[in-house]
Amino acid sequence: MAKRKRKEKHEEHMDESWLIPYADLLTLLLALFIVLFAMSSIDANKFQMLARAFNSTFEGGTGIMEYPSPLPDGEMEELDVTKTEPKEQQDQEHEKLKEAEKKINDYISKKGLNDKLKTSLTDEGLLITINNDILFESGSVYVRKRDEDLAKEISQLLVMEPPRSIIVSGHTDNIPIQNAQYDSNWELSVMRAVEFMKLLLTNPSLSPELFSAKGYGEFKPISSNKTTEGRQKNRRVEILILPLVQKGQQNPVSS
Repeated sequence: MAKRKRKEKHEEHMDESWLIPYADLLTLLLALFIVLFAMSSIDANKFQMLARAFNSTFEGGTGIMEYPSPLPDGEMEELDVTKTEPKEQQDQEHEKLKEAEKKINDYISKKGLNDKLKTSLTDEGLLITINNDILFESGSVYVRKRDEDLAKEISQLLVMEPPRSIIVSGHTDNIPIQNAQYDSNWELSVMRAVEFMKLLLTNPSLSPELFSAKGYGEFKPISSNKTTEGRQKNRRVEILILPLVQKGQQNPVSS
């Protein structure tokens, strides 16, 4: 009986050459998602670093990173605020506050209020000092009716673009308060700052979230309390306009 020839079964090997382009495609997709994420963050430095990295990795043909920026020429530099040195930013903000100070001083001169209001540009920001005697009756926290218009006019001077944070603070002399409604000069100064701030914020162009109020009582005098003139100077409301960029800060404040 003739032996049957067995047909040898040869295992068929699958062609795996498709794996290489598939892997390349996955890598490109990953690169695309990273680029899209970088673009959504609008981080100029990160995008440019990614661009250089991928351009050096993927060669040949037109790549997804062919262009160094997703924005037209020049706009990347405008967005990249990190290119501006902190010192330069502070100088620019100082000039902005000087312009605001001039505007306020022009108003003070026009209204003949030189002995009642004054401004000073300090390391903290632009400070406006208002004599309490033109705002409040003795022992009262409410701005006098006849002076409400003055407070509202001052509020117009605080409108800036972009808006700045503003601190309103109240101060008194060291004469103990004789008022059953308030226990101390400290409490009186706090409430005066709050009431004055509320009047400022009747201006719809000002943002309440940028305002805060403080009260210092008699504890931050600017003159001697031993004289009538000195005590009058110590009774005051101060408005501090903070700069967008402060000393020791690396990047601008947001708005």
